[in-house]
Amino acid sequence: MINEQIRDREVRVVGANGEQLGIMSAKEALKMADEHELDLVKIAPQAAPPVCKIMDYGKFRFETAKREKEARKHQRVIEIKEVRLSATIDTHDIEFKARNTQVFLKDGNKIKVTIRFKGRQIGHSEIGRSVMNSFFEMVKDNAVIERNAMIEGRSMIMILTPKN
Repeated sequence: MINEQIRDREVRVVGANGEQLGIMSAKEALKMADEHELDLVKIAPQAAPPVCKIMDYGKFRFETAKREKEARKHQRVIEIKEVRLSATIDTHDIEFKARNTQVFLKDGNKIKVTIRFKGRQIGHSEIGRSVMNSFFEMVKDNAVIERNAMIEGRSMIMILTPKN
């Protein structure tokens, strides 16, 4: 709430430089803000009495938006890339997928490695686990296992993260 929107009888007023000006009526505080050609902004409405500050509200909003934009600029979004293998994958195919995975890891992405078991393959999950282990051996220079290979339904899933 700013200026005339403040309807409280008494407010605690903080000056533009952060000094305490005391408790006064909202009208007196608004008059004081007008003398300095600034706005009266309610910063702590749940306090008793509510705390209002004399400040340039437009400048405050601009600086807040600028800080938020700067924070978004430095924020790093981590993507999860998925690499699908099969229990019967050939050596060249697994090497090719390992090379692609290393590129993803260098970009800072997490990798979700999945093996989908078809038909009776689920009965031989140890083959899938050996494929997962050999895949990890190929990328272990750049990766760390965040979650070990576990079977969920008809799939085996392992999550890798980049090494720091």
